[in-house]
Amino acid sequence: MTDTIRPGGLWVYCERGREGIRPVAFELLGQAARLARAMNSAVTAVLVGGAAEAAFLGRYGADAALCVDCDCPDELAQTDELAALVNKYRPEALLIGATAFGRSLAPRLAARLNTGLTADCTGLAIDPDTGLLLQTRPAFGGNLMATIVCPDRRPQMATVRPKVFRAPLPDETRLCPVVVERPVSSGGAVELIQRIAAGSEINIGEADVLVSVGQGIGGAENIALAEALAKRLGGALSASRPLVDAGILPYARQVGQTGKTVSPRLYIALGISGAIQHMAGVAAQTIVAVNTDPDAPIFQYAHYAVRCECGAFLREALEALRNGEWGMGNGEY
Repeated sequence: MTDTIRPGGLWVYCERGREGIRPVAFELLGQAARLARAMNSAVTAVLVGGAAEAAFLGRYGADAALCVDCDCPDELAQTDELAALVNKYRPEALLIGATAFGRSLAPRLAARLNTGLTADCTGLAIDPDTGLLLQTRPAFGGNLMATIVCPDRRPQMATVRPKVFRAPLPDETRLCPVVVERPVSSGGAVELIQRIAAGSEINIGEADVLVSVGQGIGGAENIALAEALAKRLGGALSASRPLVDAGILPYARQVGQTGKTVSPRLYIALGISGAIQHMAGVAAQTIVAVNTDPDAPIFQYAHYAVRCECGAFLREALEALRNGEWGMGNGEY
């Protein structure tokens, strides 16, 4: 066993896509580096394939990289490879991005290793008394936040949605050593025949500005105005779950616990009550809430409270943009 990868420590699985390592890996490496300081431990980036990219993960917080020298495209073969690595090096904890691929891979791997898995975490911390990984996620339909620990099995495993944590600024001077392991599997049961690119539907998880509509938006005319505002601000239109369930907007536009986690610079919530199920998916720098209900929970999260009918706000906001007079005053509209 090499001294570069020692037993214990915090591992981050770095998923690779067609364009390289997925951004959620950088987000998790940054958070893992913070957790590792509390654990007095090290961070190891784990990849299946992509050895040429591995050293650069040191820029985002990895102290070492562990790479399997193969390109296994499916989660069945990757389960074999990761299980072999875990059994050899015995990490303390393993973090995986809750992408479509990660959500399929993680439970397979947890079952193979006979350990626990906390899915869709929105918070991670280290218990100062026990050193255990505190894994926080919404529970009971999002009506409360549960913190889960895994005291008896290793590794402690958690999946985390993209955009929950912010990726650190890369330290361009920092590289990490790379350990390359030979594959143990002979390939998965799935044969990859063709990759088909996704459609042109915008990815709301990458938008810097989101104008999000809820049940209180006030009808199709106001949704059209909301979309126009989003375009004028260089952003995208998103929605809460009720509008998606009603078929008004597609699932790709849904923000929240059962939709996408987003972290735009500006999030304008129009007619959204602010239930915890929705807010669990919002990590915006600035939240503007527009609602006629002064007791709406959304105002507890908002930086700016706009207490008026959504249509009136949208018409005035669009007019202000046309006249170059956009502004929000002192937090009240």
